[in-house]
Amino acid sequence: MKEIAIDVTGLTKSFGTRTVVHDLSLQVPKGEIYGFLGPNGSGKTTTLRMLCGLLTPDSGRGTCLGYDILTESDEIKRNVGYMTQRFSLYTDLSIRENLEFVARVYGVPDPRQAAREAIGRLGLSTRADQLAGELSGGWKQRLALGACILPQPKLLLLDEPTAGVDPKARREFWDEIHNLAAEGITVLVSTHYMDEAERCHEIAYIAFGELLAKGTAREVVDQSKLSTWIVSGADLHRLAAKLETCDGIDMVAPFGTELHVSGRNKRALDAAITAAKKADGAHRWTRGEPSLEDVFILLMDKPKENFA
Repeated sequence: MKEIAIDVTGLTKSFGTRTVVHDLSLQVPKGEIYGFLGPNGSGKTTTLRMLCGLLTPDSGRGTCLGYDILTESDEIKRNVGYMTQRFSLYTDLSIRENLEFVARVYGVPDPRQAAREAIGRLGLSTRADQLAGELSGGWKQRLALGACILPQPKLLLLDEPTAGVDPKARREFWDEIHNLAAEGITVLVSTHYMDEAERCHEIAYIAFGELLAKGTAREVVDQSKLSTWIVSGADLHRLAAKLETCDGIDMVAPFGTELHVSGRNKRALDAAITAAKKADGAHRWTRGEPSLEDVFILLMDKPKENFA
């Protein structure tokens, strides 16, 4: 059995009359990368903050790193590294100066040595004396991660850490996240990128404060009970408009030069496709495998449905 880092039940949080998170329960194993996905305003950030003791739920209970999230939040915070989407270090200090400053704030022994080690680990050696404000988005995120891991946290909280970062920098960032998880650090991360979601050990999809799906990427796709057809050919926009009105078709989504046509009831979907093919004759129709993105597009279109 895996050691559990986070174990919570029935978490609910409201701000005024608006319930942001409702009756959320989940477990996160130690040393795993757990991804949170969902539309803007869905409650992802609120959930992350409740899970790691940064925000007190209105109701519910649970533990994080063995500490009670209601009564021992100070102990939890001491073991959390929090990286926000917006760069929050000093732009008029160099990489080295920023890291040394953070090390001193957290009381890290030998701040200069700790900063040197973080700089080397994250490949920042050639830029150590460059001002943080002059860095590109990818280098800024790498610096921010270095600052997060200086106090040697047991849990990392990453709120859309690679927004606006180029694909190469994103991949390098995620390689380092996997290295940290392999060392036993638990990582909670929110993201809108499907390729990043697939790099998480487990994921959860949240919309309107409700947890709609959770598990590995493969499990979430399987839970959706989604079937998909792929259509290619000319004038797909006109065809998509027709298919969206057909019974048995829950989603029509363009993917480059193809359409993904999906439904939860396989028999009803196949009947709709058979009828469409007879009336069409100008397109190529092939049965496909639903992707994680297919599932999330459908979830965003139908956020109030129970997806389990």
